[in-house]
Amino acid sequence: MKAMILAAGFGTRLLPFTENLPKSLFSVAGRPLLDMMICRLQDAGCEAVIINTHHLHEKVEAFIAGQNYPIPVHTRYEPVILGTGGAVKNVADFWDDRPFMVVNSDIVTDIDFREVYDFHLNHHYPVTLVLHDDATFNKVSADKNNFIINFSDQELEEPSHLPPDKKLAFTGIQVIDPEIPAFISEGIYSSSIDAYKKLISEGKKIKAFISKQCHWKDMGTPERYREAVIEDMAPRAFRIKAEHTGLVSSLCFPSSDLEITHTRLKGDGSDRKWYRLTTRYQSLVMVDHGIREGESVSEADAFVNIGRHLYDKGIPVPKIYLYDTFSGLVFLEDLGDVSLQMLVQDAENLEEVTSYYKSVIDFMIKLSVSGAGEFDLSWTYQTAYYDRELILEKECRYFVDAFLRGYLGTDLCWEDFRNEFVCLADKALECSVNGFMHRDMQSRNIMVPRRDFRTGSREREISQACDASPDREKEEFCFIDFQGGRIGPIQYDLASLLTDPYVNLPFSLQDQLAEYCIKRLSSFIQTDPDRFRTCYKYCSIARNLQMLGAFGYLSRVKGKTYFETYIPVALRTLKYNLSKSDESDFPVLKKTSENISR
Repeated sequence: MKAMILAAGFGTRLLPFTENLPKSLFSVAGRPLLDMMICRLQDAGCEAVIINTHHLHEKVEAFIAGQNYPIPVHTRYEPVILGTGGAVKNVADFWDDRPFMVVNSDIVTDIDFREVYDFHLNHHYPVTLVLHDDATFNKVSADKNNFIINFSDQELEEPSHLPPDKKLAFTGIQVIDPEIPAFISEGIYSSSIDAYKKLISEGKKIKAFISKQCHWKDMGTPERYREAVIEDMAPRAFRIKAEHTGLVSSLCFPSSDLEITHTRLKGDGSDRKWYRLTTRYQSLVMVDHGIREGESVSEADAFVNIGRHLYDKGIPVPKIYLYDTFSGLVFLEDLGDVSLQMLVQDAENLEEVTSYYKSVIDFMIKLSVSGAGEFDLSWTYQTAYYDRELILEKECRYFVDAFLRGYLGTDLCWEDFRNEFVCLADKALECSVNGFMHRDMQSRNIMVPRRDFRTGSREREISQACDASPDREKEEFCFIDFQGGRIGPIQYDLASLLTDPYVNLPFSLQDQLAEYCIKRLSSFIQTDPDRFRTCYKYCSIARNLQMLGAFGYLSRVKGKTYFETYIPVALRTLKYNLSKSDESDFPVLKKTSENISR
């Protein structure tokens, strides 16, 4: 048999995501839909495939040219889009005297194409349409003998449950006899459904192949695309995890009859969405970065590439099991819910807190030194380095625009601080000890991996085995939210850790832990303590400005008003760090911080 894949559509319902990529090249687990469809047709015994193209046709053509399929795969460009019927007519020279298959490019399904084709060969009707019960698209009527009797433009609100004259969804999969193109006008826009309506009106019959136990998902909208990717990838992610932990028992990964539940987790200041996926014995975390809109490096790209790099370096970060950076979905190790912030809040004394932070600093030094090895700058999102421009724009200007003007409503402007901010940026970089920089090293981004599900005896035994990562140590801390990583000073990460308003460490302890970091770092690389302290002092100010800008923006613009709780602590810390700078430094910024703290 031969087959045609319909891939010329504009993908209007998927805008703006189809502005740069045709929907046939949207991916599932990193694999384009078009590639999945070609391989499924090939596996079904297809001898050759032709793909019609129009919108962003050059990208489809380039993709096909870069593959090496064992069967011929052709493209046919339509300068003016011809519709489903016109597309079939436009490739009349491709067909032979056998029935051929036509499939939509924007579906994900496990329907057996060979079974469908053989079904068609075993009856004498000119067309077979594959139907499936899907409430959103049920608008094709079939009689009790499974012949198509009507095509409706109205969608049903409820599933039909297959009554005698049932309405079902057309899956976009069909087998057509070679005489059917004669019913289609040449060179003009034409729908294959219109041709089938004409056939029915002339007394000819169209057979329905009703697929009852199948997986099928149309990807015509962002929501349905996301659902399809999750339905496909989540079970695979659980299987990969089970293999990684050495437990491949069916108890430890989902099968078709093992339900996966989704629980929304409390997010952070970003727009990403976090979920915990659970089966009876396992759990994973899924992070949704959103569908890619442009062609540049995305936040999801950085999250995956940096996360895998750090994990391979032996740095404590969650293992990434499966991902698709176009859809923005990443499935990773579930570290539980216990963060450094929670440990500090529950600590019985300052000695316990100090012990936690010394352990984190040890891991942070490993992150900086080892993480910089073989680090590819092309992985980074936004900028590759923590540099002067970043400090001025993403920290200093952010403070003025989002906090002073946006949140407090003052009339202060960038020009009022320009000279001081330039001085701050230069001094923050002058004595930096560069390595891999996390950029958001605060207590909520430092987790203590979970070790107990608190379940019953047998289930507890299995769940502990399934969830235990073989390289997790008992009291290990793990870093998350590393997608903003780049090359920069370890002093900035140290400042983020110690000046963190979520825990509000005493200033004396901050100073003590900074000295501990200098001592520990000196055992790895040569470190000048005075120069280290100078850079740390100015990085602390820069970080304080960034935090206040973020709290102002998140509270006022994003409506996350719980961040307002931490503004007074952040202001006190800013005043303290400014007081440690030289007397002549930052007079306008010092005066401003005094005024807004009253």
